Amino acid sequence: MQPVTAITQEDAAIAAGFERFYETLRRLTPRGPLSLTAASTLRRLERSGPHRLSELYAPEGISQPAMTQLVTRLEKEGLAERTGDPNDGRAVVVSITEAGRAAVAHRREVRATALSDLLRGLTPAEHAAIVAALPALERLSDLATE
Repeated sequence: MQPVTAITQEDAAIAAGFERFYETLRRLTPRGPLSLTAASTLRRLERSGPHRLSELYAPEGISQPAMTQLVTRLEKEGLAERTGDPNDGRAVVVSITEAGRAAVAHRREVRATALSDLLRGLTPAEHAAIVAALPALERLSDLATE
């Protein structure tokens, strides 16, 4: 069992703010054929290239059989493809297709348009504060994936 780390009130407030903003982003996400997990898997493949099936399920918080079903569905929809691993003939590698990239880009564009409408409601100082925080948010995301 890992030791419990005491959190500050500021850390708790940040967590609560992220939770609320996550809910906002979910509402801004276009409704469509892609589940949140499917979209996240496609973004992972887009961002960091082909992965073995066994490398995809844990980061998404689902079981390996569930990821196998998801990849099968993405493959049937033409959004992903499976090929043999050139380094290990027994393994399968999953890649995003051009149609998958287009689906990710469409979701991103729709969300960015909706978010842009909200951003116009901020003061210039509030907008600048969000822009200034982007590098720290990117670093925080990197730390979570390490």
